[in-house]
Amino acid sequence: MDRDELAKYIEHTNLKAYASRMEIKKLCEEAKSYGFYGVCVNPYRVRDAREYLRGTDLKVISVVGFPLGATFTEVKLQEAIMAINSGADEIDMVMNIGAFKDGRYEFVEKEIGEIVEIAHPMNVKVKVIIETCYLSKEEIRKASEIVARANGDFVKTSTGFGSGGARVEDIRIIREVVEDKGIKAAGGIRDWKKAVEMIKAGANRIGTSHGVEIMESYEE
Repeated sequence: MDRDELAKYIEHTNLKAYASRMEIKKLCEEAKSYGFYGVCVNPYRVRDAREYLRGTDLKVISVVGFPLGATFTEVKLQEAIMAINSGADEIDMVMNIGAFKDGRYEFVEKEIGEIVEIAHPMNVKVKVIIETCYLSKEEIRKASEIVARANGDFVKTSTGFGSGGARVEDIRIIREVVEDKGIKAAGGIRDWKKAVEMIKAGANRIGTSHGVEIMESYEE
């Protein structure tokens, strides 16, 4: 995999609570410079990112129910609508992890499905963050099955705010379950070697706030 090919996997990310407008501008300039897939920002910053990426084909990705996933479904739905109306091309929603742990699988699937029903008619993809650090291998399988049934476009490993991030073994488990779906590996990916490991294991996207470091340290 050459450097330019690797760059197309990367969603350059800044989801910090204190990210300023100028930091979002810098994020977008870096994404353009390195040829990343796009940028991932908080909903409030979608309009800024859209403005700074005007005239490019880079995508704007935003988050819903972030980072805990524990808010009301109605709030997630409204957040998704507002992010899309602000210019988001893709949505990364956090699964209700507590409800999943309670065994309320129908509720979790229905909530994901409702977000999908809003997003897909507007040509917006939905990634579902299952936060693998809190799940057993069996639960990772189950959560991935739920995402697939709800017609989510991607399973995403992590928020980056949990107790752990993406792991190669988790990517492999997810890929076994969601053969035709995308996988976004996120959380703790700080160098090109780890990024390539994730891709080889089955990841289609890399979510990282260390995109520049990955590119600068890249060795073909």
